[in-house]
Amino acid sequence: MTPSPLMSLAGGVLIGASALLLMALSGRIAGVSGITGGLLNAPRGDRAWRLAFLVGMLLGGLALLRIDPAALPQSLPAGLPLVVLGGFLVGFGARGGNGCTSGHGVCGLGRRSRRSLVAVLVFISTGMFAAQVLRPLLGGVP
Repeated sequence: MTPSPLMSLAGGVLIGASALLLMALSGRIAGVSGITGGLLNAPRGDRAWRLAFLVGMLLGGLALLRIDPAALPQSLPAGLPLVVLGGFLVGFGARGGNGCTSGHGVCGLGRRSRRSLVAVLVFISTGMFAAQVLRPLLGGVP
């Protein structure tokens, strides 16, 4: 399957609907960093839904790999050390920003959180800076 605007819209609707259902049915926010971070130190009764959420994300990726392997990259976009460093920086930023892009962008903005609005503006401006300034300096395609 080739990505299209309609498929992108459908994916966005599914993400929004799942975040809305999680909030409506359990009062929980579908921020991945908060769900993951809370899994390690959550009270016993709070671990099952977190684990189910993360397993569901993994199974969704595996299902996509099975249905349309070309939809996922077949190799790393950079060397393994750089990818690991990038993952560490994303985790550090999510922790420092009190949430990840999914939590602030999808759930926070949906709840009209001012803190999430500021966070999303910082995410977007930092990403634009990295794409336009840092990426060419590091040898990436402008």
